Amino acid sequence: MIVSTQALFKHAYGRYAVGAYNINNAEQTMGLFRGCMESRAPFIIQISKGARAYTDKRMLEAMIRAAAEIFPDAIFAVHLDHGDEATCMDCIASGFYTSVMIDASHEPFEQNIAITRRVVEAAHAKGIAVEAELGQLGGVEEHVSVSEDKAHLTDPAQVEEFVKKTQCDSLACAIGTSHGAYKFSGSQSIHFEVLEAIQKRLPGFPLVMHGSSSVPQDEVARINAAGGALKGAKGVDETQFKRAAQLGVTKVNIDTDGRLVWCRVHREHFKEHPENFDLRPPGKVFMAEYAKYIAHKNEVLGSAGRLDEVRAALSRR
Repeated sequence: MIVSTQALFKHAYGRYAVGAYNINNAEQTMGLFRGCMESRAPFIIQISKGARAYTDKRMLEAMIRAAAEIFPDAIFAVHLDHGDEATCMDCIASGFYTSVMIDASHEPFEQNIAITRRVVEAAHAKGIAVEAELGQLGGVEEHVSVSEDKAHLTDPAQVEEFVKKTQCDSLACAIGTSHGAYKFSGSQSIHFEVLEAIQKRLPGFPLVMHGSSSVPQDEVARINAAGGALKGAKGVDETQFKRAAQLGVTKVNIDTDGRLVWCRVHREHFKEHPENFDLRPPGKVFMAEYAKYIAHKNEVLGSAGRLDEVRAALSRR
């Protein structure tokens, strides 16, 4: 069942975070639904601008509709991740998405407000929620690339004005995480003091944490042992998710870790089976491993086992 992100946020706020997972193909879609059903968790499917162009946006939408029929107990929202204004407007017009993210964080403050406000007005007219971003995460994720010298944390002093002027429904905050596999160096970590300051200024308002993959070192080691070359990769400590959720983070974006699972499964398979030319054997392994990875993430986010609670809450609305 496709539901609004706002309904999921209302149930989660202050208690747990909802996992937001990017998909690009059928194997990820099946693994995601299986993992969320196994862990009994609500979730958010994220489709990026790059994923919409990888095959065709209609292909992804059709896969999601099919998965909703295959897994009728699933409760999830469909979200555009890191959209520019044109992509947001296209998704709003489609009527398929329950929320969109407009990322104008690279623009000056007033320009970010103006762009976000235009998207909000169009989205709200169709009953679609909008996630905006203030501050900039470093790193690389598809078409989003921000060097460390350009990245900057969200300024808590700006959040009230930004939300009031844009009327956005949730806010992605730059609190020290970054996109991709290379998040932290040395003692760098999540700036909880910034998150606390933002929550104090926006009590009860849904916050979003991007760049939240943990980059498991065992995955990195197995990838490298099978011919990979990931060096110095480091991610977010999963034990910090609970604290972030208590401070108003209701949505946590996780993409890189899923790509690492894909990379590890396929590198190991073809190293062990160099004679194979069939995509299905590694695909079957990947779907099972991806489902296991999703179930684990839902556990650490605190969303596992919440499905019946969410269903009951939705029925009372």
